[in-house]
Amino acid sequence: MHGPIQLFTVIALVSLPTVMYGGYVLSGVLRRGQFTERQRGLFRAGHAHAGVLLVLVLAALQVLSRGGLTGGVQWLVCFLLLFGVLAQSGGFFLAMARTRLGMGVTTGGAVLLGAAMLITAYGVAFP
Repeated sequence: MHGPIQLFTVIALVSLPTVMYGGYVLSGVLRRGQFTERQRGLFRAGHAHAGVLLVLVLAALQVLSRGGLTGGVQWLVCFLLLFGVLAQSGGFFLAMARTRLGMGVTTGGAVLLGAAMLITAYGVAFP
């Protein structure tokens, strides 16, 4: 594992404790009742997506390291994964402010992650 894959593996691993801390914050927010039910649901969704998608990224990076994609394409996939996770989970937090932009950002993140998965699959299928 070299270059972008190693760097983005480190980024994902370092990000996991921040999501864990988010779980702690989430439990306090839910106890205090500071948000509406809708906002609490969006907070939960953003937090859950962040954790699950980081695990997906770690798995995808391992697959990417075994595929036949060049360094430039690996960089592209890594950035798609990074921005996809940030947008997919972050959009839920933006939506807490009752803005339609939030769900658009979430959808955009899904598109980025889907593209990363398809490019990775291509690299595995056609090394």
